[in-house]
Amino acid sequence: MSHLTYAEAGVVGLLQGITELFPISSLGHAVLIPAIIGGQWAQDLDVSKSESPYLAYIVGLHVATALAMIIYFWRDWLRIIRAFFASLGHAISPEPGTARFVPQGTDQMLAWMIILATIPVGIAGLLLEHTFRTTFSKPILTACFLSVNGLILFGGERMRRRGAEAESLQVAADEQMAAERQRAGVAAGSYAPGGGRHSSGQRAVKQEQATIAVAADRRLTGVGYVTAFFLGAVQILALLPGISRDGIVMVSGMFRGLSRQDAARFSFLLSAPVILAAGALKIGDLTGPLGAGIRGQVLFGSVLCGIAAYFALRFLVRYLSNPARTLTPFAIYCLVAGLGSLIYLSVK
Repeated sequence: MSHLTYAEAGVVGLLQGITELFPISSLGHAVLIPAIIGGQWAQDLDVSKSESPYLAYIVGLHVATALAMIIYFWRDWLRIIRAFFASLGHAISPEPGTARFVPQGTDQMLAWMIILATIPVGIAGLLLEHTFRTTFSKPILTACFLSVNGLILFGGERMRRRGAEAESLQVAADEQMAAERQRAGVAAGSYAPGGGRHSSGQRAVKQEQATIAVAADRRLTGVGYVTAFFLGAVQILALLPGISRDGIVMVSGMFRGLSRQDAARFSFLLSAPVILAAGALKIGDLTGPLGAGIRGQVLFGSVLCGIAAYFALRFLVRYLSNPARTLTPFAIYCLVAGLGSLIYLSVK
């Protein structure tokens, strides 16, 4: 009878929290780590089984990761959700002279772009998740897919270098705009200038972050609904263990003309509802027979996963906001880990 120990739950929970957001595939690691360790771990943590406690545990980790992402971007999500309901109100009672079903403004457009982008991967997940998981979640195949993920990241980085100058100018423009708004706020008495209370400094930082986020959202809505649908559809590839959801969306976004920072932001915003929905749809696994005897381990691992995901996201946002930083370290890791795992598992 398979089971789940607290040690297994803790290690996998921490790895899930980090690898779900880093472009290195959480599902790939969920398959490879138990296979490499072997023994009881390989028996307990076999995600390719049709029914297993490990699958129920992964569901709990998905929910924890999504909640961490929502908490980190809570201001953005509050703005987007408000805009979504405002667009519904406009559709029901449009203002004179305006179209009934056309979203008004950046936030409303972004809300509907996220919804549209979620549709293809949502349908594919419902129809194909079981088949993909049981067919492709084998250690050897996963190692190959992880290596391919590394090549995808290398390709994305090479593409980014062609527009590195434009990206640097965009970052500088965003920072300048945020600084100007901050100075305007100081002049208007919104918060005290340097030397004031610590809370004033925190408000200044939050205002700067909000200004940059709004500017990024304007650029995102500029790519249109077709690109949003395309970026949502490429997430289907992440059903293959070893292919990163965030990685494939970032690279595809750059292919469609977005800067790496904007592509990463859209990727993070897309991930939260997809991951949360995937967990919510199978939450019954935790309350049913599959969750019997492991709910304490699930809670323990999920808490670790949520904390790890929050700090991983915080690190990534800062890392990717610097044009000098690249995707190359993640690409090298995927190639080394993928090829190394392939060799080890082939001769094991």
